[in-house]
Amino acid sequence: MHKKNPPLLSKRKLPPPSFGALMRMTWQHVRQQLLKAIHEAGFPEFQDAHFAVFSFPLPDGVRPSEIARQKNTSRQAINYLLVQLEGLGYVERRTVSEGDADRRLVYMTDQGYQIADAIHACLQRLHGEWSMEVGEERFEVFVDVLKQLAAKAHEKDIKER
Repeated sequence: MHKKNPPLLSKRKLPPPSFGALMRMTWQHVRQQLLKAIHEAGFPEFQDAHFAVFSFPLPDGVRPSEIARQKNTSRQAINYLLVQLEGLGYVERRTVSEGDADRRLVYMTDQGYQIADAIHACLQRLHGEWSMEVGEERFEVFVDVLKQLAAKAHEKDIKER
């Protein structure tokens, strides 16, 4: 007996995007806008991958292993990016004496702070545009909900460590 093949995806009715897909689509738009703003601010060498380091919280006075933990990635991946970012002059690693031990900490440079300023200005612009698009009150509720969900996710992450 011959089995009938399932219909091709293009012939099936797909459900609308879930909230996860909508968040991803929105985040991809934000990242594209951020990258454009950074390049326009005079940093064309900045790459999308560098957002793994240049995201909240910014790496200023922290160990590379702490950055890796915060960003939920490997130390090797973070160190690879730090080498690139240090070569571009956006961060620097300094040896700091703490008691009997020396530690290598990552610090932002002036150029790194200029990138952070470009990111902040772009996010402020998007905030204003989106507030106008959906209404200021609705957008503020949206931001409050994101803050609540982010705090809850952070709590769960801490408990699971």
